[in-house]
This record gives sequence, C-alpha cells and structure tokens, in this order.
Amino acid sequence: MAPAWMNSNFDGDNNKKKKVLFIMGATGTGKSKLSINLGTQFPCEIINSDKIQVYKGLDIVTNKIPQSQQCDIPHHLLSIIDDPDYDFTANDFCKHVHDALDIIIENNGHIPIIVGGSNSYLEALVDDEFRSNYECCFICLDVSLPVLFEYLDRRLDEMVDAGAVDEIRREAFLPNNNGDYSRGIRRAIGVAEFHSYLHIENDPSVDEAYKKQVFDHAINSTKINTHKLAENQVMKINRMINQLGWKMTRIDSTPVFEAMLGGQEDYMHIYHQLVFKPALEMARMFLDTHQE
Repeated sequence: MAPAWMNSNFDGDNNKKKKVLFIMGATGTGKSKLSINLGTQFPCEIINSDKIQVYKGLDIVTNKIPQSQQCDIPHHLLSIIDDPDYDFTANDFCKHVHDALDIIIENNGHIPIIVGGSNSYLEALVDDEFRSNYECCFICLDVSLPVLFEYLDRRLDEMVDAGAVDEIRREAFLPNNNGDYSRGIRRAIGVAEFHSYLHIENDPSVDEAYKKQVFDHAINSTKINTHKLAENQVMKINRMINQLGWKMTRIDSTPVFEAMLGGQEDYMHIYHQLVFKPALEMARMFLDTHQE
C-alpha cells in the first residue's frame, strides 16, 4: 500500500494540491542540516533558496553543504551559475524552482524541500498562484541572536582556518576595479570585506604590522555584516508572519547552540529531542494529511 503522502499528493489528481516543505531561518541556524536529516526519512529532493549558493565557487565562504554530507539526496539550484557576474534575480529563482518542482514531483514522485535564507526570493515565489497549486508547510529555526552571533563568529574563524581567504583570493578578488563587489557571487559577505587586505598583502612596501591590522579589520567587518544579515533575515521572517500572514512552525534551537558553544558532548542528543524530532513529527503530519 502506498504511503498517505503519495496517495494524497502524487496520484495525478488535479483536485489535490501538491505539497512543498520549507525550512527557513537566519544564517547559521542549521537549515541545511535539518533538511538533510528530514530528507533521509522521506523520498525527498532539496531545492536551495540561498541566492548566493546558486553560483559555482566560494564553497567555504558561502557555507555550502559538501557533497559528502548530502547523503545522496538530490540538490537543485546549488552551484548552477557559471558566470560570477550574472545577476540571478528573484524571477530567475522562481523559474528555476518551478522547473525543479516539476522534475521532483511529476517526474520523480518525490517530496520537495526548499531550504535557504533568501527570504525576499521566497516571498516572490510563494504568491497566490503558487498557493493555489501547492500546499506549503513552513518550519522556521530560531536561535536567540546573542547566541547565534557567538556561533557565527566562531564559524567564521573556522572558515578562515579552512581556507576562506585563499578561496576569496582565488575566485573573487578583483584587484584592479576599485572594489566593485555589487554583482553576482561577489556579493557574498566576506568578499568585499577582504578587498583592502588582499590588495596589500603582497606589497613589500607595506608594514607587516599594518597588514595584520587590516586583516583583523576584515575579519571583524565580516562578523559584523554577518550579524546584520541574520538580523535582517529575522525581521523579514517576522514580517512574513505578522504582516503577510504566513503560518510557520517555529522551533527554538537556542539550547542546542548553547550546548554546542559550551562544549557539551550531548548537544546532538539535545538537537534530536528539541529540533529534529518535532520537525519530523510536523513533516509527517503535513505529508500524511489528506486534503479536504
């Protein structure tokens, strides 16, 4: 016997809305991790909704989930744009998402999970026409901003240790354009911030102590701008809920991050109990519920 989600959504009945699961939240809140965890429980495919991760390159800087951690779950709209200067618009995003949904649902009979933090693009996607064709479930991961900021700062330090600056130098540094980082993949936070340092790093006439000062300033600026991004993402999500009437299931992940930052070895158990388990129950309810 086919599972209820298959009967209610993928049986070709035009009177049934097809179901789409969304994982939302600010940068660094664990959206990709949760989407992979949920994707191992259902026949799913994931659609990236981070407007910078659609570009090839800067995998460390943009925090793309490595293929080795994707658990063989197909990913769409991830590293699909070759031209680093291409202006990937909200309209481009919507077109690519609809094409991906056709493949995932109609061709493959799988469940689409849309995950990412570009909320303006998601707002453009989920209009009245979209809702007339798709039933949506929104799961939003919340982390207290002071706790999230501490995590984001630590994550940036780890990115630098993993080669983020080398990646920027190799793939995005524009030494002769006076720092035009307003287009394409070069909009990624961290790229413009390191322009001044990369411009002087190999200049023998510049004092090494000054180079270190400029490097530290680039790190600090990247951290501050990442904090601002998180704040703006939270504001947009709150606007979606309070002004646009989006119904979301919000999951507070703060205790998980506090445990992780505090070095508690059982933080994965806390994650399972407070984040994964309720998200899985919500997804199962959504996917197993027949349309009236």
